[in-house]
Amino acid sequence: IAQAQKELQIAARMNPGPWEQHSLVTADNARRIAERISTMDSEKAYIMGLMHDIGRREGITGMLHVIDGYNYMMQLGEPDLAVICLTHSFASQNVEHFEGKHDCSAEQKAFIKDFVEKRVYDDYDKLIQLCDALSLPTGACIAEKRFVDVALRHGVQDYTTKRWQGYLELKKYFDSKCGCDIYTLLPGVFENSMGNLK
Repeated sequence: IAQAQKELQIAARMNPGPWEQHSLVTADNARRIAERISTMDSEKAYIMGLMHDIGRREGITGMLHVIDGYNYMMQLGEPDLAVICLTHSFASQNVEHFEGKHDCSAEQKAFIKDFVEKRVYDDYDKLIQLCDALSLPTGACIAEKRFVDVALRHGVQDYTTKRWQGYLELKKYFDSKCGCDIYTLLPGVFENSMGNLK
């Protein structure tokens, strides 16, 4: 955890922005949910949450941040974290459903496409995808709040509502795994959801 926290701090100095706090919130949410699931390691989930956006250390980018994160984690000898850097943005396992700029090279995009389409998502992939969707820089929020936050920044596409449905299905999945509504595990989720979008 200490090493991951240090990496995040270094990355945030390289490219300051709200993504750092978003990563901290994602990590905390992932830990809280994983603690309720006997087959998951909450420390591992926390670290994955911290590192899922680490590719943003390279600057303000769109899809490129997932491959930058993957490459950096592989360079550090952390293949499990490298996978999370790739999979967290593709809950639908469709590279064309990425919300934001498709600023990878054709070769990089082909690599991501091949990887995510062949990947059998495990509960860590799914958990970080969900927590990414429940985490504003200011704290946990209901999924619908985050949907609007992303839509205001990136617009609405033909596939957007299908993406939203996928995240709601992930929530149901983890509600079942936890034996409760996961929102009850996330402090301030409803209060934070009432605040203005940034």
